Amino acid sequence: MRILSGTRSTGLLHLGHLINLENWKNLQDKGNECYYFVADWHALTSHIDQTKNYRKWTIEIIKSYLAVGLNPEQSCLFVQSAIKEHAELTLLFSMLSPVPRLERVPTYKDQKENIKDKDLSSAGFLIYPVLMSADILMYKPGGVPVGEDQIYHVELAREIARKFNNTFSQVFPEPEPLLSRMPKLPGTDGRKMSKSYDNFILIDTNEKELWKSLAPMKTDPARKRRTDAGDPEKCPVWDYHKAFTNDQEELDWVINGCKTAEIGCIDCKKCLFKNLKDRLEPIWEKIHYYDKHESELMDIIYSGNKRAKDFASKTMDEVRDAISIRW
Repeated sequence: MRILSGTRSTGLLHLGHLINLENWKNLQDKGNECYYFVADWHALTSHIDQTKNYRKWTIEIIKSYLAVGLNPEQSCLFVQSAIKEHAELTLLFSMLSPVPRLERVPTYKDQKENIKDKDLSSAGFLIYPVLMSADILMYKPGGVPVGEDQIYHVELAREIARKFNNTFSQVFPEPEPLLSRMPKLPGTDGRKMSKSYDNFILIDTNEKELWKSLAPMKTDPARKRRTDAGDPEKCPVWDYHKAFTNDQEELDWVINGCKTAEIGCIDCKKCLFKNLKDRLEPIWEKIHYYDKHESELMDIIYSGNKRAKDFASKTMDEVRDAISIRW
């Protein structure tokens, strides 16, 4: 199966991204043909005042891709804006996308309601799901690994593919969303972990900063005092244990200790801290390797860009023929 997914270049990656990246690696290791990119054009919808940081953020994101285990010999790692064909396909798809349909996209409504410090009134913000559809369909994937909140974007891509195929000719297959085993990781305040909400824990952090982020993290509201029993299912920290604690005895210790008040929230967080540190230390080491080998990193990026562009050029040849606009 061909696989396609990407990440916006709005800053460094957090632990919510780590879950997705590990899923990407599993898909890669199963022998799929994978295309993974950095969506720097998407960053314009909410961070247009920070374009000077895009290149730095993009490079750091690719470092994280590699550090988690994405192999450029197996997966095409590329940058969205280097493939100009994405913009052309977005323009064509926008002609097939009714405005009321775009206004109903759940993530569009959610960000409009929750992000008050940025101007989200641009046409670019409204049609960013169309750009996302172009990103996806350009590479004709069979599957798109996404979190729960992104399923609607894959569905829109499927709708646009159907409409294009019915209007012109059969060019695009309809991809399926592929949910990771842990689709949703909460932020430190209990909401969805997001760079937009400033409630995240970075992948590229260190031992001191990791504990600094975990220590004040919200827990079950019922545990107001050390002696109060709690319910792990109502605690964001428990979601992290399910993602990063692999020892069943430790998981049982957390569950029983919380429900009986035999352990406090700090004890629970210290256990999580130990397991997170063990998971992240090899990744930190690989990131530091690429910090010292930037030319090797850039060769990987440029090689991935060329491979992606070759594929995108062939797709656009088919599209231009289908719509009879070709010179």
